[in-house]
Amino acid sequence: MAIDTTTEPTASPVPPLGNPRLSTRDKLVLFVLCAAQFMVALDFSVLNVALPELGADLGLSRSGLQWAVTAFALPSGGFLLLFGRMGDLYGRRKLFLTGLALFGAASLLATLAWDPESFLAGRALQGLAAAAIVPTGMSLLTTTFPEGPARDRALGISGTLLSLGFTVGMIAGGVLTDALGWRSTMALLTVFALIVLPLAPGLLPKSLPHGLKGRGGAPVPDRPRLDVPGAVTVTTGLLSLIYALSTAADHGFARTDVITGLIAGLLLLTAFTVVESRSQAPLVSLSMLRRRTVAWGNLGGLVTFSMMSTVIFVLTLYLQEILHLSAFETGLVFGVQGVLSAAAGTLAPKVIGRFGARRTLVASLTGQGALVATLLLLNAHTWSVWLATAAVSLASMCHLGAIISYGLTVTSGVPDEEQGLATGLVTSTQQVGITVGIPLLGVLATTSQDLLSGVHTVLALDAAIVLAAAVLVGLGLRRGQSRV
Repeated sequence: MAIDTTTEPTASPVPPLGNPRLSTRDKLVLFVLCAAQFMVALDFSVLNVALPELGADLGLSRSGLQWAVTAFALPSGGFLLLFGRMGDLYGRRKLFLTGLALFGAASLLATLAWDPESFLAGRALQGLAAAAIVPTGMSLLTTTFPEGPARDRALGISGTLLSLGFTVGMIAGGVLTDALGWRSTMALLTVFALIVLPLAPGLLPKSLPHGLKGRGGAPVPDRPRLDVPGAVTVTTGLLSLIYALSTAADHGFARTDVITGLIAGLLLLTAFTVVESRSQAPLVSLSMLRRRTVAWGNLGGLVTFSMMSTVIFVLTLYLQEILHLSAFETGLVFGVQGVLSAAAGTLAPKVIGRFGARRTLVASLTGQGALVATLLLLNAHTWSVWLATAAVSLASMCHLGAIISYGLTVTSGVPDEEQGLATGLVTSTQQVGITVGIPLLGVLATTSQDLLSGVHTVLALDAAIVLAAAVLVGLGLRRGQSRV
């Protein structure tokens, strides 16, 4: 891979205090980066309601339909850390553009798929492209916008669109499938890629491959080395864990491949820590993981993502199977959630600017846990739909506050040359969180003889975990930097 040799320009100067006003170019850069993140978030959910029609059309069995999701989740989660570090070493802009091009081509393949194999290949390539787009896009954002109000605002917009992407995907997937068929959901992603890709090269700053520094910070001509043993162990370890957890969500934890995947994943990640402690050029610096803000911030991110995905899952079951709402009516409930999440995205940077990311993270986790606890009042009466709508929408506002503040907590104070690594950890936490919640807790609802009782059990555990995390994160970050 050729190395860019131009230095990485910064965004136009932004006042350090109070005024997060962005220049026109800054806004265009932010549009490109956020549009790409929105596209990937859309891909996580837009296909869900189309799966039955897709299976009938391509001949995928019910058990095979899980691979429409798993084929995307495996590479998108497994390669995040690797691609985040490759962006640091070889140029983020180049890897970001490569990911966009691959995403567009993969979406077209999935749109035109003629059999299960070609469709699943397209989904796997989409996941691989997402693993390149997400960490490099996030690190381009954090290195373009300096710490302070400008970065707070940029991450607020990015977090809002990330949340909206999931919600819009659920609604758009149903509308498109009913009107045009399942292929239109993949075609939508192709169109997104075709819009973003031509704009990106002229707007995004070129990046100097980091790690090419000699004594006194002087550049040296040697190509940076990639930690191959670390890359192999962490990637295969994450792939094993994500496969096991994704399979367990549909088939339970008793299957041999699930147990094997969990054990292999844990052993490989343990081996990864040993490799990194001995490597001269580690993929993940253990000193990075020992940063108070990185460790506790990512714990907050893991909990908020995993527990909120579980709430959405069990509420979908509750609304459709207990209150007997249609798919469209269920979509409207989550549509309200999306609107309030967007409002939270505009408020969160202001709250962070006043109280700091650490306090905002702890308060957001506390609010999310408390509001999920109110869902224990749900029953089989139709009026409960109003409680469900209000509680999940307000909990999602807190959830979005946690997303933005944990991203700021983890990346604040990290040198530019390690931003790809830090944002790779942030996005890996997101992917693992989204993957792990439903298998660990959602299965308690799906296997319960009384669905309402199972939903209550899941919600009680969910709220308790989030509230406990709020306490732990607050204590862990107490001695952190003043800003976070």
